[in-house]
Amino acid sequence: RLSHQTCPTAALFSSERGRSREAERVWTHCRGSAAMGNAQEKPSGSGGGGTRPDQATAGSRMRSRSGGSIKKSHTQGDSKKEVANGTQRENIPAGGQEMQGSPKPDTSYLDAPAGALPPHLARLKNEGNHLFKHGQFGDALEKYTQAIDGCAEAGIDNPEDLCILYSNRAACYLKDGNSTDCIQDCTTALELQPYSLKPLLRRAMAYESLERYRKAYVDYKTVLQIDTGVQAAHDSVHRITKMLIEQDGPEWRDRLPEIPVVPLSVQEQHRQKPISIEQAQARAARAAQEEARRKEAQFTLLKQKGNDLVKEGRFQEALEKYSECLILKPDECAIYTNRAICLLKLSRFKESKQDCDAALQLEPANKKAFYRRALAYKGLKDYLSASSDLQEVLQLDPNVREAEQELEVVTSLLRQSLMDNST
Repeated sequence: RLSHQTCPTAALFSSERGRSREAERVWTHCRGSAAMGNAQEKPSGSGGGGTRPDQATAGSRMRSRSGGSIKKSHTQGDSKKEVANGTQRENIPAGGQEMQGSPKPDTSYLDAPAGALPPHLARLKNEGNHLFKHGQFGDALEKYTQAIDGCAEAGIDNPEDLCILYSNRAACYLKDGNSTDCIQDCTTALELQPYSLKPLLRRAMAYESLERYRKAYVDYKTVLQIDTGVQAAHDSVHRITKMLIEQDGPEWRDRLPEIPVVPLSVQEQHRQKPISIEQAQARAARAAQEEARRKEAQFTLLKQKGNDLVKEGRFQEALEKYSECLILKPDECAIYTNRAICLLKLSRFKESKQDCDAALQLEPANKKAFYRRALAYKGLKDYLSASSDLQEVLQLDPNVREAEQELEVVTSLLRQSLMDNST
């Protein structure tokens, strides 16, 4: 039955007593249109053989007579096969050209060895590793969980494989900021394989993120018993120690949980484990950084001791400290100028000049080097060279009062020297 909403034109010709002839004609027209619409609503390929492909327009929508719902015809992007001219064919992408065979993604990593896990569980673990490396931590977590559940269903209780799965899942929790579940998985992993390095380190990080500093400190110290080369553990111990001192005062050590003693056999076993190229490179980089930090700290200490000795007038001892500094950092200009003044005070003018020469090779506009070399030339009675260096100082900085005064002295000595030679 057609309503006025279905055919608004007919409503214009309606009356309370009945329809006029014109209205009847319009109603008849509307019925015919609706019937045609129903016939066109059939999707192509649905049978009957009376519908042509061009009657079903891509993306068209029709309101059904019963419930008013919207029906969509097949679109060009539909994954199903279309029927055209009685022949089935695969959909053709926009642009009208069929897709050529695109290269398949490399999935060889799925079949990599994964301990003693059966193939289907090994693939889950390897897929989790792949996802984790690409930052998809939530998806990786699901794969590790499926592998853990699969081990339980298959009755697999290999401690080493399960420890790795729990430790890997803990890493996903840690990346997603779920420290509580990370701690739980790490604890399970450590129950399976006591003193495993990665679960210990990850649990320490999780404890630290939750501000449970005492437990974090214990785990970091345990890690360092196993492998002293874990720089992250060293840095964290220093950082947490300061926090614990602020939190608990001088007695902070007394409030720590007991730090377990790692058996020597575990330490030796860890040292004998083969490492990958990446691990070797990382260790070498950490060792280089640690050596650089050690040298920098030693250099700073020696330089400060040398400066203090100069203030005390102990120039020979200061010279020795500066010489040790130059062994650590042979290109440090300030050390050459500092040692030069010690040599001046010890009347070792030639050596002082050599140190100033070295400083000027490193910094050609170093005022201190020019000034102290001038004093060395003065000690060597080369007043002309001394005068030249002092003028260089004043050219760099006209406000160096000491250079002006020294230039007057050197000029006088030069004049006297010339007079003595002329007689």
